Amino acid sequence: MQLFSSEPLLVELGEVLNRPHLAKPLAAIGRRPADVLADYAQAVEIVTPDHVPEVSRDPDDDQVLACALAAKADAIISGDDDLLSLGHFQSIPILTTAQAIEAINTSRPNC
Repeated sequence: MQLFSSEPLLVELGEVLNRPHLAKPLAAIGRRPADVLADYAQAVEIVTPDHVPEVSRDPDDDQVLACALAAKADAIISGDDDLLSLGHFQSIPILTTAQAIEAINTSRPNC
């Protein structure tokens, strides 16, 4: 499984990680926001969308859709109600984590 992100999504993640309510939980695990962001950036493949569609109720979520298109993603995994309410974008299903795990488990042959 390959994970994808884009520069605008990395910027947004950096902003979220620097919110005051996350300072204590990150400190409890000995991590700074910059550390978490750097680890995430290493774990994903960065894509550059050609176009950002304007279809979501939350304009920030349009960046997620653009990233998925640029990555030719098989699915978008999200807990965001605005994205989940779409159900799919073009031919890309938008799934909860539980739905994605179930899909992965049912597509694997039993060992």
